[in-house]
Amino acid sequence: MQCDEKWSFVAKKQKNCDADDPADAGLGDRWDHVAVDAEHRLVLSVIPGPRTAGHTDALIRDVKRRTGGRLLKLITTDEYAPYKRAILDAYGQTITPPRTGKPGRPKASYKVPPPDLIYATVHKTREKGRVVKIDPRTIFGTHEQVQAALAESRVSSHINTAFVERQNGTDRHRNARKARKTYRFSKDRGVHDAMTYYTMYSYNFCWPVRTLRVAADAGRWQDRTPAMAAGLTDHVWSLTQWITMPAVQRE
Repeated sequence: MQCDEKWSFVAKKQKNCDADDPADAGLGDRWDHVAVDAEHRLVLSVIPGPRTAGHTDALIRDVKRRTGGRLLKLITTDEYAPYKRAILDAYGQTITPPRTGKPGRPKASYKVPPPDLIYATVHKTREKGRVVKIDPRTIFGTHEQVQAALAESRVSSHINTAFVERQNGTDRHRNARKARKTYRFSKDRGVHDAMTYYTMYSYNFCWPVRTLRVAADAGRWQDRTPAMAAGLTDHVWSLTQWITMPAVQRE
C-alpha cells in the first residue's frame, strides 16, 4: 500500500479565506488523503478534508476495515509525520504494564508494532524545486523484511510512492476541478467531496489501466480495471452499472 495527500481547493485558496467570515467556513484548501494498492492500482480509500493527523488516522483505519484487519505486506509513504502514529494506532499491539502494587498511578497502556508490520518512507532531496535524490528509510520492521517484501512484489524493486503519485495525476485528469493552473474549481464543499468519491472509486471498476492488460487469444489484449486485477470482478463496468449497484448488498 502507498499513501499520499493530493491538494485542491474549494471556492478560494486558504490564504484568501477570512477566518472571521462565516461565509468562508468550509472553503479553502482541500486534501485527498489517498491509499492505493500498488500491485493492482486499486484505490483502497480516499478521505477528503483538511490535511490533518485526524484525517490521516481515518484513512489508515478505513484501509484496515476494508482489508479485513490483516497486516499488509508493505506500507510506503512520504515523510508526512502523522502516518507513523496512525499506522501504529491502527495495527499496533497494545501492551498493558502489570500492576506493581506500589502507590501511585499505574503505567498507561501503549502500543508497539507487531513483528510483521513493515513500513518505510521516502526522503526526497530537492534542489530548485525539483527532486534530485530519494532515500528510503525503514520505520517499522527491519531492512531484511523490507527487502523480502520487495522481492515478492511484482511491481517494485525499491521503496517508492510512484504508484499513488501516478494515481494523483490520473485523478487530476479525470476530475477537472482538481487540474492544476486552471480556472476550473469547486464552489461547494459537498459537491467537491462527492465528485472526489465519484472519480476515485469509479476508477476501480470503470477505468481500464493500460499497464494492467493481459494477453488474450489470437494475439489480442484484454483490458483490465484495477478491480479486475484484484479479483473483485471479471469485466469492465459501465458507469451506469457502477452507479446503480446497491451500496448495501442484501442476501
